[in-house]
Amino acid sequence: MHSYLEFEKPVADLEGKVQELLSMQEKGEAVDVADEISRLQTKADSAMKDLYANLTPWHKTQVARHPDRPHFFDYINALIEEFTPLAGDRKFAEDEAIQAGFGRFRGKPVAVIGQEKGNDTESRLKHNFGMARPEGYRKAVRIMELAERFNMPLITFVDTAGAYPGIGAEERGQAEAIARSTDACLAMGTPNVATIIGEGGSGGAIAIAATNRVLMLEHSIYSVISPEGAASILWRDSTRAQDAATSMKITAQDLMAFKIIDKIISEPVGGAHRSAKTVLERTGNMIADCLAEFDGMSAQEIRQQRRAKFLAIGSKI
Repeated sequence: MHSYLEFEKPVADLEGKVQELLSMQEKGEAVDVADEISRLQTKADSAMKDLYANLTPWHKTQVARHPDRPHFFDYINALIEEFTPLAGDRKFAEDEAIQAGFGRFRGKPVAVIGQEKGNDTESRLKHNFGMARPEGYRKAVRIMELAERFNMPLITFVDTAGAYPGIGAEERGQAEAIARSTDACLAMGTPNVATIIGEGGSGGAIAIAATNRVLMLEHSIYSVISPEGAASILWRDSTRAQDAATSMKITAQDLMAFKIIDKIISEPVGGAHRSAKTVLERTGNMIADCLAEFDGMSAQEIRQQRRAKFLAIGSKI
């Protein structure tokens, strides 16, 4: 059973009735309910399709945060062979929010970096809900430098509400660590591709997404601040997050128009969590296509393409 979002309640009610009838049928308490089950399931599918054809930015925010949505390790398990994680920033500590290492993507060696939120209470606490501390970004820089040294492409998966804002993180130079990670991303002489798989929040996201190609799942979000944070600053009222989400242009479709992202990966009706295998396959295919664009290009050409991409953001078509 899927967990339902608030706006999916009409579908939840219909699918709940289907499950009740199926249960009764299995126990022999109902006779010839197949037609009713089929009718209700068709109605539920139609309702879900209608809902997802008209999602608001706030609805997309909720879908992007769905706890069952595929996370970093799901992409690693599906797309990266022989993944070998590396730990520590060689300066202070290991940060579990940012996972990084090396492996093979469709037979070719690659470096991989991404945020992992966790999927239950224990793992969420372990990974700090995907909110990295400075040592996480310094580890990312270490991986980027190794990737360039050994001429490997870099693949990143972005899924964070933002960098961790705690006192300790600020004392250890959070802003400087994010800036250096962003700079390292921009300076790489090997191709890099980022995919926004859930939330892409603030500098915590851009630090590993300043890449040659930025992909984004259809119902993910990408913004300089969370809707709640924006509402707190603008109106001193975090309950106006829905208004902020609408005004901030945080959806894949809006960001494509501004040239902030390059391609949108379509999701199944109901979101990525309803058919993770499909989404993982589509993501892998699009990453492969993007990396293929840079075959035969020199380090200087790769840097120049990345520079031109970011300079073009927001320019008129």
